[in-house]
Parts: sequence; C-alpha cells; structure tokens
Amino acid sequence: MSSTSREHLEYPDVAVGAILAGSARRFGDRVALHYQGRELSYAGLYERACAFAHALRAHGTGRGDVVAVHLPNCAQYAIAYYGILLAGATFTPANPLLPPAELAAQLADSGATVALTWASVLPALASVQDRTAVRLVLVTDRDQGVDPARRLALDPAVDFEAFHADAPVTPPDPVTEPAADLAHLAYTGGTTGRSKAVQLTHRNVVANVLQYACGGAGAVSRVDDAGGLWIEQISPPEEHPTRLGTGVSICLAPWFHAMGTIGGLNVPVLSGTTMVLHERFEPAAYLADVERFGATTLSGAPPLYAALLRHPDLATRDLSSVRGLSSGAAPLPLEVIQGLRRRLGEDVVIAEGYGLTEVTMGATIGPSARSAVRKPGTVGLPVPDTEIAILDPDGVEVPVGEEGEVCIRGPQVMAGYRNRPEETAATLVDGWLHSGDVGVLDEDGYLRIVDRKKDMLIYKGYNVYPRELEELLHAEPGVVGAAVVGRPQSDVGELPVAFVVAPGLDEAGVQEVIDRVNAQVTPYKRVREVVLVDEIPVSAAGKVLKRALRERLQVS
Repeated sequence: MSSTSREHLEYPDVAVGAILAGSARRFGDRVALHYQGRELSYAGLYERACAFAHALRAHGTGRGDVVAVHLPNCAQYAIAYYGILLAGATFTPANPLLPPAELAAQLADSGATVALTWASVLPALASVQDRTAVRLVLVTDRDQGVDPARRLALDPAVDFEAFHADAPVTPPDPVTEPAADLAHLAYTGGTTGRSKAVQLTHRNVVANVLQYACGGAGAVSRVDDAGGLWIEQISPPEEHPTRLGTGVSICLAPWFHAMGTIGGLNVPVLSGTTMVLHERFEPAAYLADVERFGATTLSGAPPLYAALLRHPDLATRDLSSVRGLSSGAAPLPLEVIQGLRRRLGEDVVIAEGYGLTEVTMGATIGPSARSAVRKPGTVGLPVPDTEIAILDPDGVEVPVGEEGEVCIRGPQVMAGYRNRPEETAATLVDGWLHSGDVGVLDEDGYLRIVDRKKDMLIYKGYNVYPRELEELLHAEPGVVGAAVVGRPQSDVGELPVAFVVAPGLDEAGVQEVIDRVNAQVTPYKRVREVVLVDEIPVSAAGKVLKRALRERLQVS
C-alpha cells in the first residue's frame, strides 16, 4: 500500500538565500539569533550573510565551488551558511568533532576549496589540509561569536570576521539555477558504514523547508516583490497558536546534520522564530532558557526528551510557554511521550517525524493542528506532495498493516550520491528512494517505523526487530536507556543482545527487567544476553550508534 499526502504546496523557483532575504524584509528588527548574550536581528543576519557572499566572490569562490563549515552552532555558522548560498557556492557541513582521518576523507570527497573552522579544532584541519583541495582556511571562535570586533591571529588561517568586515552588505546578484545547482553536499550519518555525500539542489532544500514550515504553521508560500520567500498563515490561532514572527526555540540540533540545517535553522528563519543557540545539551541550562526566553517550541531527538524527564528541574521550571514539540532521528518511546504529556499538558502538540539525509531532512510528520488526530507510536503522515510506499523485496506493494521497505517519492528527494553511480542507482529506482527502513502503513496512511533494515537481526530464521524490544525496555522502571543488537552465532544466526542503562538497578534487578520483557514477546524474539553500560552511544544527531555496539560485542 502507499500513502500520498492530500496537501499540495506551491514551490517557487527560488534559491535557498530567498528564505533569509524574505524574512529580513518581513521581520527586520526581530531577534533571529541569541548566542551567548549576543543578539542578531533578521536584518543584521542578512547583511552579514550578504557581506560574506561578496567576500567569497571577491576571493574567486562562487557557483560550482564547495565551501565546508566545520563549526558548532553559533552566530557565525548562520552567517556563513546563507552567505555561501547567496554567493552561488555549495555548502558542505562537517562535524567539528570528526577525527582527522574522517575529516580528511570527507573534505577530499566533497572537493571543498574553502573551509571555515573553530579555533580549538583548527589543528585537526591543518594536519590534513594537504590531503584535500582546501586552499583557504577561515577561523573563528566562541569569543568572536559574542564580539565580532575581536580578531584571531592563527596563521595560516584567515580571521573570519576580518575576511568579510569591509565587504558590501547589499544583496549579491543572483546566479543560481535552483533546479540544477547544488545547495548542499550533506554527508549521511555513518551509523552503519562509510558516510556518503548526498547531493541536494536548491529546489530540494526550498521544497523540504516549505513542507515543514507550512505544515507546522498552517501556512502557504508566496514570493515578495523583491524575490524573497514568505509564508502566510491561513490556519486560525486556535489551531496554530504560535503565529509567524512570535515563536521562540531553543536551538540544539547540530546544524551540520540534516535535522539541524532544515528543521533547526531554515524552518525557524522562514517562520520568523527567535533561535536561542546552545552548543551542547545540558538539561539544567536547557530548561532554564525555556523559562527565561518563553520558548514556544521544543525539538530534538529522543535522548534529549528522556534526559529532560529525568532531570529534577523539569518539575520546578515554568514551561507554560511551550505549545508544541517535535522529535526525529529515532523513534520516540511511548513511555517518553506519556511522560511529556503528563508534564506539559494535553494541549501541547507532540509531533514525531521521519526522514533521512537522502530526502533533504524529512518525509513525514505528525499533524500540527491542535484538533487533528494523533497516533502515538507512528511518525505521522507524508508531508505535502510526498508519497510513501511499503514494498516487499521484489518491489511489490504490500497490503495495509504488513511490513516492508519504506520508499519515498517527492520534491525533496536527493539528486543522488556524489561520485557513486552504482549506489545511486540502487537507492533511486524508478523515481522512488529506497530508504532501507522497515515500516507499516495503517488504514489512514499513518506510518510506523518498525526498524532499520540493517538493524534487523535473524534468529533461527526469524526476523527480530530491535525496536520492539527497546520499546519494552524503555517502559520498565529504572531503565533510562536501551539498545538491542545481534551477536553472530553460527548455530542460530544472531543472538539478541540488550545494552541497558539502569543506574538504580543491580544485576538481579536488571535480570528481572529482562524476564518481564521476555514474557511479553514470542520466544524467538527474547533477549538472550544483557550488557550493563553507563550510556548508549549516540551520534551528534541523537541516533544510536549500533555499529559501535556491534563492534563492542566483537571484542568481548
């Protein structure tokens, strides 16, 4: 069966820079970014982005060139991101914590000729620069993010602020062809193997931003007289109480990840949201800023919400400003959903979404309107102009309620992988993107993710999906983290092994938990082994690093 969105949007033929251009004219003096006490307005952000674009062009960097951003979330990141795209160049993000060898491989693969890095990780980049095409390194740091007048003398790198300080702040002449030119070279998370460069055009990015911004606000798109992209809210306040230009979000999702770039940066910018930037997740600081700034929206991956529910400040902070929250990157356990509802109230909309880098960011989301039907345990419905099909191994659609591979078709689907024609051909088949995820569609078209195809393990010929066991483990008192992987064993295939974080339980208590979980599943699905750990390893985007857990089993 397939599920097709009943909603349709208009996707103007504009480049990604039009998102900031429109919001700068519309929201002007409204604070766009709050970073370590520094506030930057929408108009100010656009001016600095335009200056950076002009500086890049003056350096000879423009259409067809690739610029890497090797930073944590900060004001300079947003300036550089939009500046790169306004210059006509292609943006490629790099996690600032990448080990040197992985950083070298990614930069070389992307063909980046310019890189913007953080002072503390400059040595890592400098040590591998000769293995890349990077010829200009720009550098900045936290102090400069607070005070742009500060200068850094770290030869041979060039100070970021000095590089564009005297450049014009007028909009650069447009050179981009949105349907053909690449906006992003975004690398897959690498949780199951070597990262691949996903090629995303300006049209892909603008489409996905509109799909989530319009759906989340009950809005439609239009272009202003100067070519800036706007959205207009048509939904009444009782359905979408956070009106455009009034929202506040605590921005934690890393912008070097798809969920951060689209959902944590572009969607808020298009919506006129004030983004309060946090470099890392500290529950006490996060909750304090929700109260201090009156955050209207929370977003993140499941580990963030699980940590908030465990923190004592959750009970004492004023969270009455929160009207909605979204979750992605991994399934949100039902126990966590129930805990959030108890604390935040039934009126708060909890929207779980699903996506992957290959669809720019996302393909589904739970309904955002207050009166809409929600189905906990699902990742919602397809976003506008998107189709979801569930296919068997032969490429045939399966009936309602049956499991199969999740396949996606829509305007946000990637152009392909960079320099990997065989992998592109295997993933993009007849216009459908094969996700590698196992899912089920119900009779109303809501999608439930069963598990990653690559995470599935086979025990005595039976398919075992770790997510089912993980949901049961998360529901047990005392368990604050859990992940299940397979240990290869020749006589049965793979043994289900549970990694469990349960600080208040001893081994006997954990065994009781496992016994209760095993009593709720058929015999072939039972957990056969338990490993107690202090934490479950996750990527910067909040995805469990199952590869790391499997590697741990290999050496144990």
